Amino acid sequence: MPSRRLAPLAAIGLLAGLFSGLFGVGGGVIIVPLLLLTMGYEEREATGTSLLAIVVIAVAGVAVQATHDNVHVGDGVLIGVPAILGVVGGTWLQQRTSGAVVRLCFAALLVVTAALLVVP
Repeated sequence: MPSRRLAPLAAIGLLAGLFSGLFGVGGGVIIVPLLLLTMGYEEREATGTSLLAIVVIAVAGVAVQATHDNVHVGDGVLIGVPAILGVVGGTWLQQRTSGAVVRLCFAALLVVTAALLVVP
C-alpha cells in the first residue's frame, strides 16, 4: 500500500471509530462516503471495505461498551442473526444494481435518516 494512502485511511478509521463510540454508527455512514469522496473507491469496493472495517470496529466497541454494562447480548444476537440474511440479500441486490442507483439510494437513506433525527 502506498504510504500516501495511510494517513487518509487512518483518518477515516479514527473518525469512524469516534462516531461508533459516540453514536453507535460509523461503518456505512462514515466510511463509505469518505472512501467514495476522498479515496476514489467505487461503490462496491467502499461497501466491502467498510464491512471489513465494521467487524474490527464492532469488536472493539462491544469490548469497551461491555465494561460499562451497555451490552444486551441476547438482543444483539437476535438482531445480528437475521442481519446475516439481510447482508446476503443486500449484497446480492447491490451486485445487480448500477453503482449510480446504489449511490443515489444511499444518499436518500442518509437524508431521510437525518430528517427523522432532527424532526421529532
